[in-house]
Amino acid sequence: MRLRVGRTTPAGPASMPANGEGRNPVETSQRGPDRGDLLRARRSAMGSYFEVCLGANVPGAVELADRALNVVDALEVQLSIYRDDSEVSRLNATAHERAITVEPGLFDLLQRALEISRNTAGAYDVTSGALSEAWGFIRGPKRIPDAESLAEARSRSGWHHLSLNPEARSVRFDRAGVIVNFGSIGKGHAVDRAIGVIRNHWWPTSAMVHGGQSSLYAAGSPPGYFGDRWEVSLRNPFDPEHPLGTIRIRNRGLGTSGSSFQNFVVDGRIHGHILDPRTGEPGEGPASVTVLAPTAAEADALSTAFYLLGHDSTVEYLRHRPELGVIFVEEDDSGQVPRPRIRTIGLNEDDFVAEPTALN
Repeated sequence: MRLRVGRTTPAGPASMPANGEGRNPVETSQRGPDRGDLLRARRSAMGSYFEVCLGANVPGAVELADRALNVVDALEVQLSIYRDDSEVSRLNATAHERAITVEPGLFDLLQRALEISRNTAGAYDVTSGALSEAWGFIRGPKRIPDAESLAEARSRSGWHHLSLNPEARSVRFDRAGVIVNFGSIGKGHAVDRAIGVIRNHWWPTSAMVHGGQSSLYAAGSPPGYFGDRWEVSLRNPFDPEHPLGTIRIRNRGLGTSGSSFQNFVVDGRIHGHILDPRTGEPGEGPASVTVLAPTAAEADALSTAFYLLGHDSTVEYLRHRPELGVIFVEEDDSGQVPRPRIRTIGLNEDDFVAEPTALN
């Protein structure tokens, strides 16, 4: 995805990786004499980068962006399964022995993740960490697990192993070895929490927060474009230099999933990182799925679920969730050269405008 502020003015690539580690410098992009400047603050986190975009003329803008990114840093410490001292790692190590009381925000996230797991019949599953570990997508090396290892990992996966007690705010696993992994919802959750900091600022502030190339939330309108929407280019999985269209977004989260973003090849076969929790195997899905939802966390999780459920089941899901919007990018191999085919659900021309060259 590439950020475009307003209707015609490009604001530079928001999909470029952060340079270096830790905090990155705040950049201010000129918008023109009648629009005002856009402040962009970026920081490495969660194996990617996070970027806050807001009006440079907002009082306390630099300090506000810094506070929003500090929340992301704190969530990385809490949610990471790569740190033995994180709250989630401690939960994974002990919740089979006794009920574990967790921080309120973490409990709320688990509740939402469990609800999405139920509603998607397990196509999204927050307890699928054992499967990712078996395939080497956690810590590596990437590999095809043997049948015994895969069966053992499947026995430790499944949202039905997870029990939540809202009154005690506690979490319990019904067996040892269950691994809660927020890889498909954590960045979206961090984006939402950063947006929460900005919305609580004493001065009314619009903003867009990116979590890498796969997650974002747009609050309000771009500075100087009252009533308008933020614009984001839809990435072309087959030709990244030529976007497929423009997503126009306001007060909505966005999440994108696709197997082309991380995979490995064995004997000429590509194995994507999106594992189907229902089978334990890499899912066969479209080139990418992009979801617009009320929160970035839900958009993140549902983009993974819809990738595995496919177009028709997603259409059925949206019959009960009309506030969602989805873009499927599929491979059209009817010609000599594969090209993208775009199918949208629940979106109109105000939400998405396809590039003419991307249409069949």
